[in-house]
Amino acid sequence: MPKEILINADLPEKRVAVVADGKLEEFYIERPEDKTIVGNIYKGRIETVVPSLKAAFVDIGQSKKGFLYLSEIENRIYGATEEISPDRDSKLLKKNNKTQAQKPSARLELKKGDEVLVQVVKEAFGTKGPRISGDIGLAGRFLVLVPQSTHWGISRRIEDEKERKRLRSIMEKSRLPKNVGFIVRTAAVGKSAKELMRDAHFLLRLWSRVKKTSYRRAAPSLVYEEYDLILRIIRDSFIEEISRVIVDSKTEYRRIHNFVCAFQKDLVKRISFYQGPDLFFERDVEKQINKIFERCVYLKSKAYIVIEPTEGLVVIDVNSGGFKKNISPEEAATKINAEAAVEAARQLRLRDLGGIIVIDFIDMEKEEHRREISNILNRQLSKDRAKYDCLDISKFGLVQLTRERVYSTIQAQTYEQCPYCQGRGKMKSEMTLCILAFRQLKRHLQSNHPAEVNLSLNPQVAALMEKYRDSLRILERKFHAKINLISNLAQVLEEIKIE
Repeated sequence: MPKEILINADLPEKRVAVVADGKLEEFYIERPEDKTIVGNIYKGRIETVVPSLKAAFVDIGQSKKGFLYLSEIENRIYGATEEISPDRDSKLLKKNNKTQAQKPSARLELKKGDEVLVQVVKEAFGTKGPRISGDIGLAGRFLVLVPQSTHWGISRRIEDEKERKRLRSIMEKSRLPKNVGFIVRTAAVGKSAKELMRDAHFLLRLWSRVKKTSYRRAAPSLVYEEYDLILRIIRDSFIEEISRVIVDSKTEYRRIHNFVCAFQKDLVKRISFYQGPDLFFERDVEKQINKIFERCVYLKSKAYIVIEPTEGLVVIDVNSGGFKKNISPEEAATKINAEAAVEAARQLRLRDLGGIIVIDFIDMEKEEHRREISNILNRQLSKDRAKYDCLDISKFGLVQLTRERVYSTIQAQTYEQCPYCQGRGKMKSEMTLCILAFRQLKRHLQSNHPAEVNLSLNPQVAALMEKYRDSLRILERKFHAKINLISNLAQVLEEIKIE
């Protein structure tokens, strides 16, 4: 099944879709105001230590304090009142290691004002600040450098034992420093020792720069910024099974081209620049994206699943709907559940839903059928990059699982609480409506070729659209049409009129 990565970056919003045989498999968006800080490394300052939680709140220069478990920072402390230098850091680590060797149970006492080097591992959610860790990890193309560990490991997703032995042999024979750790990523499958070592040395140089930056800067400050969405997807997802990467922005095309040249030149020929009118619309991806926000998802058999995210968990209910095959109830339940298991796992990836998830399948009498559905669900979940833990299906048809939540959900990025219903429903954000109006206007101009057009919006949306007047001027020049932006108080927020 051919896979493609489609990148839409001709607006303030960047969107990436991973498509397999025309079907949307993964979807990500990033806007300047919502750029993630996951993966960033900060030099922070301890604000509060909470002994009962065995945790601390750390000022990393963000609006909310980072939450840090003490077990993830012990022996990685900098003195807040002393000038930091590589020698001083080295001596401190030696002293700590010596102390630990004499007294294995000894621990450093963290206090307010201490400076720590931490990495963001989970985005802030609601009133909670970002989750941070003292266990730093720098991801490369084929390896992850774990500079504060001496462990060398291989991704569990590499199941072929022969390949695991080959990769282990390469790492053991390498002349890499023994005082740092590495994890071999799934993208390393089939790669040569030369390619792995080139990646390793790049990461070691990067870590050296991170340390030097941390020595120079005062806390709280950013010392390393993770790649943006597009380069992160190219690094993590542009593997051999991806047949093409198509991007509709010349600037991003050049950036991706240069980035790929640095680590795997043979992949460059798979990158192409799209010059058509609308990449996602032409490839029928726009319609699939819109369905991500729908409560009901219909299956080919005319059965459907209902997805209900709540504050504490996500509930997915499987319903037979219009399923009409003339078979026994047990067979019908098994067929519907098998189809629903595939779609439920796909929707969890697309919507990036995390936390506790409960799937209510249709009841099945036979244990072998319940086991079959569990196996299907686990196979589909194994395609997910997020960590998960799934229990077996119960006799009541319930499956409980947890899925790692790292970033804000697609829905949280795209929608905001409705001021009219006080949170009982949802509406599209003003930025989303601006982008939607821009796309509809672009299609209208392409189809009708008018000399003049009126774009009528709610005043709030119109005011935001004014900030992107340059984008409207580009459309005017491209289609030789005058665009009148009208602010209409009579229109509700989501109403867009093009006349």
